[in-house]
Amino acid sequence: MIYTISGFFIIMAIWTLISLTGIISELILPSPFSVFSSLPRMYQSDNLLQNIIYSLYLNFAGYGQAIGLAIPLGFLLGLFPIVRKTFSKYIDAIRYVPLTATLGLFIAWFGIEDTMKIQFLSFGIFVYLLPTVVQRIDEVDKVHLDTTYTLGASKVQQIITVYLPSVLSRVSDDIRVLVAISWTYLVVAEVINRTGGLGALAYLSARQSKIDQVYGVLIVIMIIGLLQDRLLFYIDKIIFPYKKVGHK
Repeated sequence: MIYTISGFFIIMAIWTLISLTGIISELILPSPFSVFSSLPRMYQSDNLLQNIIYSLYLNFAGYGQAIGLAIPLGFLLGLFPIVRKTFSKYIDAIRYVPLTATLGLFIAWFGIEDTMKIQFLSFGIFVYLLPTVVQRIDEVDKVHLDTTYTLGASKVQQIITVYLPSVLSRVSDDIRVLVAISWTYLVVAEVINRTGGLGALAYLSARQSKIDQVYGVLIVIMIIGLLQDRLLFYIDKIIFPYKKVGHK
């Protein structure tokens, strides 16, 4: 913890020093004081809290849908060879599609309201999570499978007692990693129609040359991302107490 706090003050000191010396213009990099003082201003004038709640709503909705689809489909692909042989190449190919290039398609399919934003975000998470679930199934320890087979366990019993605990405990780590990606796609989606959200607020602030507010929004997103990561970490510890955790 002391290193984390020290790092924060070092970064603030370097940032302040750059601002005071004028090496970089205030129009490009405002001082830390300007950035942090923009937060209460945005709270009063730009509905910062409502925008945070709106972004969290889209984020959780997209996340939930992606997880709800990727895990069962991943098990279907990973456990049944005929399904994997039929579809795995196409699933792998989808990962190479640049997601931002598909935004126009999502607008055509779902319009420009919340449904489009949730579906776009969900798809962005889904294409990464689905192959990961299949990979985690392949990584299940064969010793455990052989043991259950020796004890006479059926395929269904193997799925319940071996695959599900092993795969879900590892996928939960992957879901944490995807938090950062989810915010990237969320900001892109919120710029469309600009009905609210932190992405829309950052875009409008930039258009109005309120660069301090842009940095302020980015700091808010980083804080939310870190809190999400901690939340998922503690949920993971509660659901999978037997798992050894390397990263904290």
